[in-house]
Amino acid sequence: MDFELRSEYIPLCDLLKYCGITDTGGMAKHLIAEGMVMVDGEVELRKTAKIRAGQVVSGDGFSINVE
Repeated sequence: MDFELRSEYIPLCDLLKYCGITDTGGMAKHLIAEGMVMVDGEVELRKTAKIRAGQVVSGDGFSINVE
């Protein structure tokens, strides 16, 4: 799916919540802490990593293109 960024960046946990990957921010943080989320092909463990336009966030069954 595509996500249109409306500011300089979005925290990773918020992106997962807004895109419907998780129901809550807490669930998003748990998914990240478990090493289940990748940013540009690398596992990302920082819950509030700054995701900027041009990056791809992916995991089991989802892929988000940030524009």
